[in-house]
Amino acid sequence: MHSKKTVLAAAFAAVAALTLSACGSGSDPATDDSVAEVSSDAGSEPATVLDQPFTKPGLVLTDTHGKKYDLREQTKGKPTLIYFGYTNCPDVCPLTMSNIAIAKRALPEADQDKLQVVFVTTDPERDTPASLGSWLKAQDPGFTGLTGDFQAIQAGARQIGIGIDPPKKEKDGTVVSMHGAQVIAFSPKTDKGYVLYSEDTTAEDYTEDLPELIKGETP
Repeated sequence: MHSKKTVLAAAFAAVAALTLSACGSGSDPATDDSVAEVSSDAGSEPATVLDQPFTKPGLVLTDTHGKKYDLREQTKGKPTLIYFGYTNCPDVCPLTMSNIAIAKRALPEADQDKLQVVFVTTDPERDTPASLGSWLKAQDPGFTGLTGDFQAIQAGARQIGIGIDPPKKEKDGTVVSMHGAQVIAFSPKTDKGYVLYSEDTTAEDYTEDLPELIKGETP
């Protein structure tokens, strides 16, 4: 197993709120040559075990089928990974989802069915249920995508130490979204978020940890 460090959830939240990834995407994808500017992470280890785990955020949003989705109710008692990002992100978001998808495919089918991967958009104005659904389907058809009111999403992210700024359009037409790039794993036993993964986490890291996360154990 790769090494982990342990921190207090409150201490992590204070740092993570200042640790955002700037993902830029131009208004015309065909001519867009922007890249993401990634800030330094709170730590160098791929995974951080939280000494005081987070409570799952009370988010009620809309899924990719246009239906109401209560995050707490619909993931209750299930191993859950939560990530906040957006589909027009040129690198960090798709890489994170791809790494998780690769690791998920390495699991036995029964464990694949148990694992809940929830992607909450930080750009709900552009990420409609249909566009979000199409993007996630290319990553893994089993992933859940959620969209809705930006302020509700921002407040929910803050509950687990993830900072999000409203998408901003630059003078050159580039849309920049600032968001924390951490993935938080919630235990099926307690529904608490107790392991945090940085944007540097590889597919191999997730592959190593997922079997234990699914059992509610600390990897």
